[in-house]
Order: sequence, then structure tokens, then C-alpha cells
Amino acid sequence: MASLKDKVIFITGASRGIGREIALRCARDGAKIVIAAKTTEAHPTLEGTIYTVAEEVEKLGGKALPLCVDVREEEQVTQAIAKTVETFGGMDILVNNASAINLSSTEEMQMKRFDLIFSVNVRATFMCSKLCIPHLKKAKNPHILNLSPPLNMNSKWFKQHVAYTMSKYGMSMCTLGMAEEFKAAGIAVNSLWPKTTIATAAIAVNFPKEIYQASRKPTIMADAAHIILTSDSRKVTGNFFIDEKVLKEQGMTNLDQYAMHPSAPLYPDIFVD
Repeated sequence: MASLKDKVIFITGASRGIGREIALRCARDGAKIVIAAKTTEAHPTLEGTIYTVAEEVEKLGGKALPLCVDVREEEQVTQAIAKTVETFGGMDILVNNASAINLSSTEEMQMKRFDLIFSVNVRATFMCSKLCIPHLKKAKNPHILNLSPPLNMNSKWFKQHVAYTMSKYGMSMCTLGMAEEFKAAGIAVNSLWPKTTIATAAIAVNFPKEIYQASRKPTIMADAAHIILTSDSRKVTGNFFIDEKVLKEQGMTNLDQYAMHPSAPLYPDIFVD
């Protein structure tokens, strides 16, 4: 299997959830991982800080650089990228994992919440990509991976939470546009989205408990991401990957290991028909 050994991987929002799992999966290859997130102190109810994930990465054989970064702040992102290049000598991969969720309807949506989801989801994905691209152009097999859904224009995905849908589709439009824009430079830009809900804090907080129990573990997204990030960047770009399909195309037919409860029917994620 292809390896990410010694690859420099910048992951936003990597202090917990899917970002953390991607960091740990890459660490097992011996990658050099930048844990770029805001959480520096333990939350009363949410596990994980940039430092605890850094320790986990190092224990698994990777090298870690924990950096306190608010992805909404251009100066902080710029400094973090500069620190990455200074520490590890370059950059091979950017994973735009940081995301904010708010499923409010149009009338219920507070504009400060609207601004938050757009600044974290759309603006930060665009900005982190823009600022990393000069370094990615120098890499041998450069990838940008956005944790965002297929661009599905079925009105049912807009009806109940149009603001959130627009913000996640904004990330996916970065994939669509940048994949074509940087194809000649050999930079792959792809999206990855889960077929089912994933057992993360976002699901635990925003959905009923039954849905959390009917979800898959974040490791399925990490394993799918690993397959994408080890692919040839000049051949695999502009795709909207679904985790389950990525694994099945690699010959994995039994995905029970990823289920929170193998006997429970899985709950499909939003944006996937």
C-alpha cells in the first residue's frame, strides 16, 4: 500500500473528530502532521486539544506540530503555514477539515451565525488553499482535500437549512474550480463526504441520540482520505468522493468494523441521495 511517510500534512480542525482521525491515520505512515485548530485547553464535554492529538500522533510514529489557529484569521493562518515550512521544509497536503454547522431555517438563522458558517466553511477553505498553494506547487504529489459534499442541486437539500447548504457547497465549489485551475501544476483538489452520519461531536449536539448510535466511526473517513491522499495527484483530481464507495473500490466489501452498532440500521448523511 502507498505510504504518506515523511509527507507534510496540514490539517485544519484536527483537535477532534474526523480531523483527528485523519491525523492519526497519516501518523501511522510516519507523516509530519500540523494540527491546526483553536482548542488548546480541554473542553468540559468535548475531548481533545491540539496537544493531546500531537501526543497521539507522536506515539503512532508520526511527527507533530500543534499550532493554535483560528482559520478565520488570515494572519494566524499565514503564520501557521510559515511555521510549517520552517519546521518541516515544505508542504505536501492540505486537508480543509475545519467546519461549522448550523441547521437553522432562513427565518431562524441569526446573521452572526450565518457569518460564522460562511467564514469557517467557505472563506477559510478558500484562504487556506490560496495560502498553501505556492508551497504545494513545489511538492512531488500535492493534494488538497476538502471535507465537503457532492454538488447536489436537489431542492430538498436547501429547503430546511439553505444557509448551511450554501456554506458547504461553497467548499465544494472550491474543489470544482481549483481542481481545474491548478491541474497543470499537478495539484489534486478533491472533496470527501460520508455516505452515513459520522459519530462526531457535531452529530451528538445537532441530532437525536438515535442518529449518533446509527452512525459510523470517524475512522472510515480517515481510511478513505488515506486512499485519496496517496493517489497520483495528476490523475485523481476534481472528484466528489463518498467514503463508502472509495473503500469498496479498493475491495473492502464488509464495512461493519466502522459501525457504532453493527446491528443498527445506518443513518444516511445529508446531501447524499
